[in-house]
Amino acid sequence: MKAVILAGGMGTRIVEESHLKPKPMIEIGEHPILWHIMKIYSCQGVDEFVVCLGYKSGLIKDFFLNYHFYNSDFTIDLATNSLDIHKCKPHQDIMKVTLVETGLNTSTAGRLKRVAPYLEEEDAFCMTYGDGLADIDIKALLDFHKSHGLKGTVTAVQPAGRFGLMAMHNDGRVGRFQEKPAGDGGWTNGGFFVFDRSVLDLLPENSDNLMLESHLLTKLSEEGQLMAYHHHGFWHCMDAMRDKHELESLWNSGRAPWKLWN
Repeated sequence: MKAVILAGGMGTRIVEESHLKPKPMIEIGEHPILWHIMKIYSCQGVDEFVVCLGYKSGLIKDFFLNYHFYNSDFTIDLATNSLDIHKCKPHQDIMKVTLVETGLNTSTAGRLKRVAPYLEEEDAFCMTYGDGLADIDIKALLDFHKSHGLKGTVTAVQPAGRFGLMAMHNDGRVGRFQEKPAGDGGWTNGGFFVFDRSVLDLLPENSDNLMLESHLLTKLSEEGQLMAYHHHGFWHCMDAMRDKHELESLWNSGRAPWKLWN
């Protein structure tokens, strides 16, 4: 099974870094968040990827074209233009990655339509955004999708609130503090989709201006063909710099919940 990753947007809400690189290439620790997302899938058996490119796509291509060198020690002789690779840093990244130019200004549903030729052999495929991390059980997600028999599954999550809460007694005394509880009890789209390949037929040939949420997901829900998989564990979207700092703090502390690999 393949996983499609949307990695073509401009990341306008995290412009402090996205003016230099595409949002999926912003690093958490020493690796782009795109790599973290791919590791979540690959360590659970989904190791073929179709990456939808757009904004500053060359930087993503460069990362994968030079992946071996980024993980190696080597000597370059500038006089002879020769390369001597000494050793490769240990890693277990078993992945096959297809990088597809899907247009600079193409919307999310349009990007999916443009990679349809690379999904022709798939009965179903995974899909997610290029900026969200979770400790999601991919096998359980796939089993759930197969069990209900509908065309689509969306992972429903409850993001933590931005601020902690204080519980107070009537006289003003503080009863307890609660650090960043789950939101107001509502569920939101956390990405980590599973779709039958037939959903691609719901997208017209020119889908460049269509959004995944307002077109495909809405159409599936109206037809009763979209089921929610409730994820009660960790989920965090890197929407702004404060999110990057929170994720990086978790990674650097060795307590990153999404790190499901050794």
